[in-house]
Amino acid sequence: MSGHSKWATIKRKKAVLDSKRGKIFTKLIKEITIAARAGGDINGNPRLRLAVDNAKAQNMPMDNIERAIKKATGELEGVIYHELTYEGYGPAGIAVVVEVATDNKNRTVAEVRHLFSKNGGGMGETGSVAWMFDRKGIITLPAEGKKEDDVMEIVLDAGADDLTTEEDYFEVATTIESFETVRRTLVDKKFTVENASLQWIAKNLIEVKGEDAEKVVKLIESLEDLDDVQNVFSNADIVE
Repeated sequence: MSGHSKWATIKRKKAVLDSKRGKIFTKLIKEITIAARAGGDINGNPRLRLAVDNAKAQNMPMDNIERAIKKATGELEGVIYHELTYEGYGPAGIAVVVEVATDNKNRTVAEVRHLFSKNGGGMGETGSVAWMFDRKGIITLPAEGKKEDDVMEIVLDAGADDLTTEEDYFEVATTIESFETVRRTLVDKKFTVENASLQWIAKNLIEVKGEDAEKVVKLIESLEDLDDVQNVFSNADIVE
């Protein structure tokens, strides 16, 4: 298995564990709340529709979803979250992009900076590493016995860029522009969409192994464990 596949598998398994202990619900509620600021009607708000669909895919109760929307639209008192993106470097010179949703910018930047420093890295200026990544839509589908060629034909016809097979699931990559069209096509064709999101995808991977690999995983996992962090992306290719 390639290092990139191994890391993708690690992240997917971790997401399953996160969902079991409720951590992923916190991230989804924040995303729904932020998305709903532009309007609480999912039919006229594609980002909110995506956030709600992702929440439903994780079996979040509708009461939680509706409460988050009402807090965002002012029907209920709620917290205002700010979306921020931090960039930095980790062990072995890897690049890291951290997306956060926070109600306290000073607290969050201090926590993120501390974890970079503690784990052999450092925060950079805006734009210092983002140029090493492309912004793409990524859609994850459980294989569920489907043939790769059949899925490939459907997603490419819908406008996707690529399809990758990873163990027991498929990963569909799209441009930002075609992301929602491809996602809706899959939903309409009754595919199980495990997750769909816009992500920072590294243009080139840096191979890391041994002690450096352990340090990189520790940095990324410690960042992901912060309550305010929504997503962490890197160009690390973890190899055994």
